[in-house]
Amino acid sequence: MSSSGRGPQSQAAWEQRLKGEASHLDMFASEEIAELPEPVRLHLGAAIRPGTPLTPAVRLRMRGSIKLGRWLPFRSTQLLDPHKGFIWSARVAGIIVGSDHYLDGAGGMDWRLAGVFSIAHAAGPDASRSAAGRGGAEAIWVPTALLPRFGTTWSATDGTHISVRHVLGNTPVEVRYVIGMDGRIRTLVFDRWGDPDATGTFGWHPFGGEITAYRTFGGLTVPSSGRLGWGFGTERWPDSEFFRFQITDLQPLLQQEPGRLNQAEQDSQPQT
Repeated sequence: MSSSGRGPQSQAAWEQRLKGEASHLDMFASEEIAELPEPVRLHLGAAIRPGTPLTPAVRLRMRGSIKLGRWLPFRSTQLLDPHKGFIWSARVAGIIVGSDHYLDGAGGMDWRLAGVFSIAHAAGPDASRSAAGRGGAEAIWVPTALLPRFGTTWSATDGTHISVRHVLGNTPVEVRYVIGMDGRIRTLVFDRWGDPDATGTFGWHPFGGEITAYRTFGGLTVPSSGRLGWGFGTERWPDSEFFRFQITDLQPLLQQEPGRLNQAEQDSQPQT
């Protein structure tokens, strides 16, 4: 994907590319996080089961509702590598289809009514910076990607407040978590580039929300439902909430087995 106006790669194409770039995956062990602050060890130890492959990328499905004037249902699939980008493809209210993406330093969105009439499009530097922040923060669904070996820096201010920093493209991402005594995220917030009030002027604004449930998929225990939006932690919340999600499936992206279709390719096959 580039900012030249070409559409993003398909999920199937990007999945093939990610798997082609994949190398042998080590397995998670407690020694991996031994030097981190104790609250961070608690959080990562609760999220990653020993022996889990240290993949930096996942394929996931979600459903929920999104506020576009009023709340509308959606279903979506996503490929996510918090250090490279994401493609989020969805169908909203049965008739709106499109995707948000960040790949190769460029991000944006393209949404159409009935797959024909354009109703939302964004591209360029501002859209790319906003999308990069989102992609980096969505590492909550790939806790293995937040291990220090992948270039992250963790800190803790006390037993329940921790933060993680890394960079996606040229965009710095620092996400602040409030965790419980079990190490699970209760809330998260980060500064995201955007124009939430449609003023025509972009800037850094708080973005985040509340996690309401967890599920375990394979060896990863991740936030499975929650509510997100601009202005979290300010007087704008909860009126600024616009996204409610439920993760229904999550699979680590492992190396492709010769001769086997990946999931995105299977999804694109005609049904008989």
